[in-house]
Amino acid sequence: TKRAAAALPGGAGGAVAGGGGGGGGPPPDVVSDERQFTTPADGDLIAIFTTSLGEVRAVLYPDAAPMAVYNFVGLARSGYYDGTIIWRAEAGFAVQGGDGSGTGTGGATIYSNNPVPLEADSSLRHYAGALCAATTKGDPNSGESQFYFVAALPDSVDEAMQAELAQNGYTEAQISAYAAAGGLPYLDNTDTVFG
Repeated sequence: TKRAAAALPGGAGGAVAGGGGGGGGPPPDVVSDERQFTTPADGDLIAIFTTSLGEVRAVLYPDAAPMAVYNFVGLARSGYYDGTIIWRAEAGFAVQGGDGSGTGTGGATIYSNNPVPLEADSSLRHYAGALCAATTKGDPNSGESQFYFVAALPDSVDEAMQAELAQNGYTEAQISAYAAAGGLPYLDNTDTVFG
């Protein structure tokens, strides 16, 4: 198992591990075949966030978002996230960290500090709990070290929004997953989901 220490939100530590089998998976009341709701497989790359409020694990998807995943893993393994804080927490929206300055204005990449472009993949959506690359408002190709977890509530995607998703070509499985788990579908194709 590969591990790399990375202190993360709340002055706690974290790691990136290969090996699968732990953490992740859907909340107990969400049943979906969408890949973000399936149990991790052996060999899946898993980010482990140890915070002052407990541990969070996220399966990473390098096949769908390689630049975002490799940037996140590279920064974690280099110690970039050591001591960083969650600088933004908005109920019903997102919990955001990954800024070395702790202000929400900083960022870095492993690509000579060049930004990471948008890697939109229809198999990954902004369901509640998704790990996403934060971008500068209005520029989907401005990803750096900042990341967020979608903190939407289960009832956040109402019937009107579900009808809009259907009109925009979302599959029945995706619409059902949004209905059960909640999420922020308006961010699909604007920010990269990588975990």
